[in-house]
Amino acid sequence: MLQIECPWCGACDQSEFSYGGEAHIARPKTPADLSDQEWGDYLFNRENPKGWHREQWCHTAGCRRWFNAVRDTVTSRIKAYYQMGAIPPEEDVR
Repeated sequence: MLQIECPWCGACDQSEFSYGGEAHIARPKTPADLSDQEWGDYLFNRENPKGWHREQWCHTAGCRRWFNAVRDTVTSRIKAYYQMGAIPPEEDVR
């Protein structure tokens, strides 16, 4: 089982966490001005890369706090954790 390091609680089994999707998706400033195609792209289209990816996670069975992780989608190895709103680490990530 994958171990995830909560920045507040420490290492726990993956079953205690909820995946929140790709990190750093900016909400449109004026959503009413978007076309249906643009709104659909914002809601549903994500990069889904093979390799390193920035993701959001929530420790739902623990402290219930959100954080970001840099995870390899091929091996599931996590190389970095950082708090929401923090600048993401730039090493070897797109």
